[in-house]
Amino acid sequence: MSYQAYLDTIKEKTGLSVGDFQKLADERGLLRPGVKAGEVVTWLKIDHGLGHGHAMAMYGTLRAIDAPKVTDQDRVDKHFSGKRSAWIPAYNKLLKQVQKFGTDVSTQVGNSYISLLRGGKKFAIVKVSAERLDVGIKLKGTDANERLTSAGTWNSMVTHRVIITRAAQIDRELVVWLRQAYAKV
Repeated sequence: MSYQAYLDTIKEKTGLSVGDFQKLADERGLLRPGVKAGEVVTWLKIDHGLGHGHAMAMYGTLRAIDAPKVTDQDRVDKHFSGKRSAWIPAYNKLLKQVQKFGTDVSTQVGNSYISLLRGGKKFAIVKVSAERLDVGIKLKGTDANERLTSAGTWNSMVTHRVIITRAAQIDRELVVWLRQAYAKV
């Protein structure tokens, strides 16, 4: 069952919307900091007859309402925090080159890496560490070489990997490989 299906079923069963549950939980003090999930889930089970899965779905929804909203920039900043911040200029240089491929280039920031997309389809990824940028590229059918290595088990979302240890390695050769991946999507 999808998360939304849980919420739809709760509305059908109780006649109460998420907003209604938010108001009731707030009145009971269940939305204040430090309240454990078990307290809210028990209340939802006893007072509203929800099963455990439905109660957990509602608890998650209620907690998310007041949670601080995380922006894409916040997620990018997290990738470049601490010692990884030295890679911001190199990443910006790479992104500037990739954005020249077309207006359909975008990024999607995940927890482990930043995806480079063409029309919503991934053609490359960038993973940041203190020592380097790893650029994963989808280039099925392209032979690996000394610099454009096989991704192997590093990341199954791409076929090849380029390790960047100096900003100067974001060069014409890398951009050509990225453009080829962009064209193949």
